[in-house]
Amino acid sequence: MADNVAGEAHHEQEHEESFVESLKEKITETFHKEDSSTDSDGEGKKESPVTELKNKVYRIFGRERPVHKVLGGGKAADIFLWKDKKVSAGVLGFATLIWVLFELVEYHLLTLVCHTLILALAVLFLWSNAASFINKSAPRFPEVALPEDIVLGVASALRTEINTGLATLRNIASGKDLKKFLAVIAGLWVLSILGSYWNFLTLLYTSFVVLHTVPYLYDRYEDKVDAFAEKAEAEIKKQYAVFNVKVLSKIPVGALKQKFA
Repeated sequence: MADNVAGEAHHEQEHEESFVESLKEKITETFHKEDSSTDSDGEGKKESPVTELKNKVYRIFGRERPVHKVLGGGKAADIFLWKDKKVSAGVLGFATLIWVLFELVEYHLLTLVCHTLILALAVLFLWSNAASFINKSAPRFPEVALPEDIVLGVASALRTEINTGLATLRNIASGKDLKKFLAVIAGLWVLSILGSYWNFLTLLYTSFVVLHTVPYLYDRYEDKVDAFAEKAEAEIKKQYAVFNVKVLSKIPVGALKQKFA
């Protein structure tokens, strides 16, 4: 009888100990959850000012994406940003060679194409016929054909860009945005001045060189350029506000619209 009582007491003691341990574990888990949630809230509060600061940083032209993405994010962007220096230098060197041949040597496009084809066909023809005499295999010429999907993709992209340009010109000509109208007129006027000093090929080559230098330099000195551009934009807006008050606001645009309506 005494043994039974002792066994029951021992069993009750073990049950109480297990209950206490489970209670301790629940309390510990509860505190851990509160601590983790507090830490996460604290981290969120600490990161939010940084995120807000990054969002408030001025980027030229309101840019929100990296320069590589702005340039298309493909091989062309890699070339313009000199990701592969050998390829970028090769492309720029080839463009320089073309400009030198056409502009300085005064080679004509049709003459260059014909001379290049004559030289290439003559070398390949002689090589094919001389291979049998020198016991070497004749050159194998791969079949070259333009894939249909690439041609259709380029045509579709070109069509989209042309339609976008026409829609932009139509919007400007409608007289709805005076600021955009003045900006386009100023840009065309600058291009006309440049065209009077340089021909189309030189202007195209200059633009190509600018694409190979300006994005690369901007990508390296992005923060300094953006800080300077922010000050310049503020000054331009200030001068435009003065010009708007003294000149543009005095132009009777509304009266002219009512007259011709």
